[in-house]
Amino acid sequence: MAYISEKTHPNPSAAELRARIPGWGADLDPVNRPSFPRERRDLDSGAHWDYPEEQPRDPSREKSIEHLQLTPVYGTAQPLKGFSGAIRRFAYERFSEARAAHWLLLILGDRVDAIEEHLRSFATLRPDNPITQTGVLSEFRRHPIKSRFGSKRADVKHMWLDPILVAGPWVLAGYVVYRVFRGKKG
Repeated sequence: MAYISEKTHPNPSAAELRARIPGWGADLDPVNRPSFPRERRDLDSGAHWDYPEEQPRDPSREKSIEHLQLTPVYGTAQPLKGFSGAIRRFAYERFSEARAAHWLLLILGDRVDAIEEHLRSFATLRPDNPITQTGVLSEFRRHPIKSRFGSKRADVKHMWLDPILVAGPWVLAGYVVYRVFRGKKG
């Protein structure tokens, strides 16, 4: 039916809508709401506090700009550090959680943190081993062609990109090390 400016029929009443559409208006009356018993405040919740005891405040802890304060209890297992921590702090200080820039900066911070950890591993007695830790050896042992083709795997579309993302940084780092040592000998 084409749109016309004048109304051809009046809006149906709430009673008519309730009779015609199952569940219509369930949010109007608390008695009809399925979750209403959970919304009651007069029942005993079993909690022994109204507001939990707060952890000591850490001023360096990241906090979204939408919130006035940190939650009473928060994790401290992974403190922000290095350049990746600076990127994450910037995301929390500058952008709202509703902005894509906030989340893209957090993803960038994760990638930078991974690179920092790879570099940090070279200073230990057991550095990262890309051959055994990426699972590349199992690709050759566990039916590599049969498992990739003829099935509806989601990763088949970006399979060509995997070697570049996994091996690329290691090949680049090896090339840089080679050029540095070759430059010192000459």
